[in-house]
Amino acid sequence: MPVASRQMTREQLLNRINQVSFAVNEMTLFLDSHPDNEEALAYMEEKSALRREALEEYARRFGPLTIDTANDTCSRSFEWVSQPWPWEPRQKGGSR
Repeated sequence: MPVASRQMTREQLLNRINQVSFAVNEMTLFLDSHPDNEEALAYMEEKSALRREALEEYARRFGPLTIDTANDTCSRSFEWVSQPWPWEPRQKGGSR
């Protein structure tokens, strides 16, 4: 992930994940009816990689959002349950 992404706040990174997830979902729908569109396939691969990188960065810094990123190397052995949920504002002191 680019250095700028590592400097994003929790909310900025979550917004980035939402943006690229939207693009991935839209491309999935488009590719259902245009499976041979090479430009769309390339765009889908690019946005999928950005989404995966953003999810991994979020998991490293704030805890996993998906089961795909909930592993011992990024989740700190299920410490994520004591972190704020993505929709909760982060409180001073770092706990829920």
